[in-house]
Amino acid sequence: MLVKTKAIVISSIKFQEKSLIVKCFTQSHGLKSYFVRDAFSGRKSNQKIAYFQPLSILEIEAVHKNKGTLENFKEIKLSTPFTSIHTDIYKSTIVIFISEILYHSIHEEEKNESLFSFLEAALLWLDHHDEIANFHLILMLEATKYLGFYPDISDIDMPFFDVNEGVFSPFHAVSSLTEHETNLFKKLIDLRLDNDQKVFHIIERQIVLKILIEYYSYHLDGFKRPKSLEVLKEVFS
Repeated sequence: MLVKTKAIVISSIKFQEKSLIVKCFTQSHGLKSYFVRDAFSGRKSNQKIAYFQPLSILEIEAVHKNKGTLENFKEIKLSTPFTSIHTDIYKSTIVIFISEILYHSIHEEEKNESLFSFLEAALLWLDHHDEIANFHLILMLEATKYLGFYPDISDIDMPFFDVNEGVFSPFHAVSSLTEHETNLFKKLIDLRLDNDQKVFHIIERQIVLKILIEYYSYHLDGFKRPKSLEVLKEVFS
């Protein structure tokens, strides 16, 4: 089946000497993996590799056999070339981290257009703004709306957030955040991309990130702590 769709690059892994295996989150068919033959050879090899940087947004034409094997690209072009994401150390560190989060969060080969649209809009926002210190925190929390485990905020005035249950409670359970942690988490829930990015101090931001990693671990089977987490902390320290 010939498919034309937008796709966000989640990961690319070198295969043997010259090829790539590229995992993409597509707008039309969810998660798909593609085989790129001779990505590291030929006159256009640099151009090919440039397509597959973390979270690049592509427009692809591909042959989908839908047999659980690697699919093949027929045509590829950048949907929206980024102007700063892959050249700014802070932004590039964020997208490497977010790509790892998505790699361990999105598993279904089924369409999720609302999640795709959210990610595309968020990445375009990142590319055009400089106050980005909380971008990864906001994106991780907002993404849970589309992944199916956004916190129940009906009792948000309660002093403790239960990470396991995803609810606010008057009681402190084993899986609850402390009152201080809960207050930081509430502050994140109220935060939007265009809000003041200095709302958290460095230590507070690290606490919130730890909470989000824990929250994802509770609610997603097989979720792994991103390898790029320490680099992210170092860059934003």
